Amino acid sequence: MAIVVTLDIMLAARKVRSRELAAAVGITEQNLSLLKSGKVRGLRFGTLAAICAYLQCQPGDILKYVDDATEKGDERPFVHMEPAADMPD
Repeated sequence: MAIVVTLDIMLAARKVRSRELAAAVGITEQNLSLLKSGKVRGLRFGTLAAICAYLQCQPGDILKYVDDATEKGDERPFVHMEPAADMPD
């Protein structure tokens, strides 16, 4: 199971620069770049909500679930989300 980050596509569709989004959301450009590339282990719901509010989109517009079987043929970077240790199953 994998989550694919498609934030770059939404930024292009909304004609918003990464720098502008980072400033509006309150995260560094470097952290936004890591998120766009899929090199993060998690994403706070507050950050996700702020991104969606600014881009006027839904979380599903910037995060996609890809089954392991299809993951091998896709070239996009993946963010593997793991539940927090204190979260019930």
